[in-house]
Amino acid sequence: MSWPNRAFEAFLANFRHQIVWAEVLVERSEQFFLLRHTADREFSPDRLRNITVAEVRDLANFTENRAFRPLKSAPTLRRGWILTCRSPAELWRVLQDLYPGSIPDWFATQNASPPVTHYREFTNRQSGMYRITQMLSNEEVAEVIHSTCSAQSCLKRRLWTIEGFEIDSSESKSLIPCLEPCAILLENARKAMRAAQEHTRISENS
Repeated sequence: MSWPNRAFEAFLANFRHQIVWAEVLVERSEQFFLLRHTADREFSPDRLRNITVAEVRDLANFTENRAFRPLKSAPTLRRGWILTCRSPAELWRVLQDLYPGSIPDWFATQNASPPVTHYREFTNRQSGMYRITQMLSNEEVAEVIHSTCSAQSCLKRRLWTIEGFEIDSSESKSLIPCLEPCAILLENARKAMRAAQEHTRISENS
């Protein structure tokens, strides 16, 4: 989605002074946007390292220990930095780097019927090595969701689910929605089904 766009215009209209976007505090003035880690909100700017828009990609990709962050919505964003975006276009680029697709997804939930794809609908589309994710019971899927999508692992608010398992509350995560299972959840579901199949095989042969 290019800039300008309706989603980002709605995002800007949604806050006047500041907004928390997962682990990022965005403060707005008439001339610029100031961004920092939410855990650093009480620090004065001179105690934080100034970074540029060009450095944000690295910030998004690596933890403090230089471990790769495959899930950008994981609560592992580095602290200790501050960034000035001097235009809405720069802010759009930065938030896209930090949380790809998050603003369009948020915008989609502003409609009466957001485009949510629940687990069964999502896995019924899978083929090849991921077809077996259809075979997990609701209880087994719930275990995968709990281990993959908890607030300790992901800050997106999960709006998809399975029967008998509630979606995330608005207070438990962040403003960024999760509209369908991600690739990491799908892989964990595949591994869970493989483990269940192996357990059954061993039990039958013992």
